[in-house]
Amino acid sequence: MTVFAARTTGWFTTDDCRLEDFRAVVETTTDLADHPYADEVREGVLVYGPRLRDHVASPAGRRDVQAELARALTDGPGIVVFAGAFPDTAVVDRATAAFETMIAEQKAAGVVGGDHFAKPGANDRVWGALDKFATRDPATFADYYGNDVIALVSEAWLGRGYQVTSQVNVVNPGGKAQVAHRDYHLGFMSEEQSLAYPAHVHRLSPALTLQGAVAHCDMPVVTGPTMYLPHSQKYPAGYVAFHQPHFTAYFDAHFVQLPLRKGDAAFFNPALFHGAGTNHSADVRRMANLLQVSSGFGRAMETVDRTAMCRAIYPFLLAQQAAGTDERTLRNVVAASAEGYAFPTNLDRDQPIGGLAPETQAELVLRALRAGWTPAHLDSELTAQVERHTSAL
Repeated sequence: MTVFAARTTGWFTTDDCRLEDFRAVVETTTDLADHPYADEVREGVLVYGPRLRDHVASPAGRRDVQAELARALTDGPGIVVFAGAFPDTAVVDRATAAFETMIAEQKAAGVVGGDHFAKPGANDRVWGALDKFATRDPATFADYYGNDVIALVSEAWLGRGYQVTSQVNVVNPGGKAQVAHRDYHLGFMSEEQSLAYPAHVHRLSPALTLQGAVAHCDMPVVTGPTMYLPHSQKYPAGYVAFHQPHFTAYFDAHFVQLPLRKGDAAFFNPALFHGAGTNHSADVRRMANLLQVSSGFGRAMETVDRTAMCRAIYPFLLAQQAAGTDERTLRNVVAASAEGYAFPTNLDRDQPIGGLAPETQAELVLRALRAGWTPAHLDSELTAQVERHTSAL
């Protein structure tokens, strides 16, 4: 790691992605002795059992457990499994029934869900499941999200004020594996986009979100539970490396899969190399509630109406462009005014089909400038984009 850091400048390049460095990071052993609150190590993954409830009963014990979980996600294998996270699986069944109804309604309406790292339509997805669940069945929602394991690990990684989102994923029999990847934020970018961010942002990105999955059915290995490469979150250039074919090949040869029981939950560092597995079963629709928990710090201090700003400045940008103003200056103005990030959005309406993320407002304005749209044309496109971003229950 020291050698790697010594030859890395402030920006990663594809030349920084050396498989021998990666192997030196991931080819290590997870030591149970370093994690006294865990029950076992399975395939290099830490597994926590029911006795955890006794340890977190006191404030001091809870802090000690959370410190261990944070270490496990940072310097350990990068993934923890909570066996029996939902000891009463009846609430899981009630939530499953609500999710199944949502999926049936989507199919009846002809909705085909996109996916980030798999073929669109191959699996059943419910985007934005959190608010749909809460408004459809508030009693079950309260019983489900009252679960303390979710709060325990979310606070351990992100502190207070975290923001939960949820996407239900059903991998049907025959559903193919996802390509190995890292997750949101930088993991939802192309290689070219990720290279545009300095190295210190690559180190920061994993601290902004936590990934989780609650098993809504028994998941033997034949059903294709998530593939993981323990310790891979520690590789500095991983957001560039996962795009490289030789890293994908290494993952495919060395990943692990843990069978889960209904009510188990797995949480992992978003920088961990992972991907949903192929469902080889004949009749199991493998359902998981995918949780993405975000830091409350991922917000600007002030509320800004960027759409109104775009409408106001666009005629002047057109005039500047016609007068020969250089492109960099125009881009600088757009960067200071338009929304430059694709998320949050409504992934039912603004799906990642054809890419990992939808078009940003800034990209839309720049596209309008290149095409010479009239202000009225841009206004209608901005309105449509804002509508796509809005949650519709």
